[in-house]
Amino acid sequence: MNLKELKNSTILLFGKSRAFRDREFEFQMKYHQIKVLKEYDESVEVVVDGRMMTPSEENESERLYKSKAIKFISIDKLERELAKSIDEDTLLMSLKLSHDKERLKVFLENSMISKKLFFRLLKMYSWGDEDFFENDDNRDVSAAFISRFYENIERNHNVQYATTGFIHLVSQTEDAELLREISSLKPLQFHPKIDAAIAMSPYCDLELQKRYFKRGEARDLEALSLNKNLDEGLVEEFLNSESLGENVARNINLNMGLFERLKLYINALALNETLSFDMQNELLELQSVDINYALSLNNALDEKVLRKLLTLEDEKIQEAVYENSATPIEILEEAYRDAKNHLALAKNESTPIEILYQLQLDSRYERYVKTNAGFGKHIQTENIGWL
Repeated sequence: MNLKELKNSTILLFGKSRAFRDREFEFQMKYHQIKVLKEYDESVEVVVDGRMMTPSEENESERLYKSKAIKFISIDKLERELAKSIDEDTLLMSLKLSHDKERLKVFLENSMISKKLFFRLLKMYSWGDEDFFENDDNRDVSAAFISRFYENIERNHNVQYATTGFIHLVSQTEDAELLREISSLKPLQFHPKIDAAIAMSPYCDLELQKRYFKRGEARDLEALSLNKNLDEGLVEEFLNSESLGENVARNINLNMGLFERLKLYINALALNETLSFDMQNELLELQSVDINYALSLNNALDEKVLRKLLTLEDEKIQEAVYENSATPIEILEEAYRDAKNHLALAKNESTPIEILYQLQLDSRYERYVKTNAGFGKHIQTENIGWL
């Protein structure tokens, strides 16, 4: 079905339109030369079941459907075709000339329009100097933005009416364009934490990274230094600051070039979970107690390197290895035989459940077991409650 097929025809609409507001729906129907009736007569060629149908409309719709004498289409399908047919440039010019803020809002709240059109319309909206939910108009537009892009919004309806909805969007999305659009929203001036979350996102592209870097805000620079996909061209800019340089060394996705450049902060580098086996082994061969301890804390530690660390017979390193979720189960089971390792095992989410059950019987370790992520997940999965 396309709108050309409906040109100069008559449709019977039961209930109301869904994505398009009543006035806009009527306007679109007239524009496409489609006549809309609310009661059946012999001129009707298509029936559309809309939302909020009355009981009598539902009965009449069922009667007509059973007659098989007339074509039915859904309101969603019709409105999707209406949205696809919109001449974006003409619409934007019309809105610009009319200054019709209410109609602009109606389109922003229309879930059927394309993402491209939504963003073009959003640039026309004036937030004033107020926050996302500080007035009715801003609230409606903010809710429309969040509900359009929020994953599984049906499970969390209320999030579209809270600033946390934007924070969730940033953490959910892999869409750099969406991050750019959020970063350009004027009410973000009241929410530096959202800016920081965008700068920290691995999907924050080079354009955005450069923008945040040029702003020079301390919070933004710290967030960028934690970005796993920080552009290599920006890395040098962070090496003159010890705290920011350590953040980069600890978090960035490594290649051999970066590995060499970031040896300036080698202890932090040893904690980086993207170290390859060769990189880990090279650090181990330096025979530094501090570097070895940092490696023992790395949750992506290679098993061969891990076993080498255990042979060093350093109690601090051994404790860290037994607390490390990367440690193989057989090593943890062996460690359980020595009571001095029990505290570390109680904290390790990879410790076998059977061992954790035994450790929680000891009052010294009960608290650690109950806060152990692996044990908590087991309890939830089995739905057996805390003992």
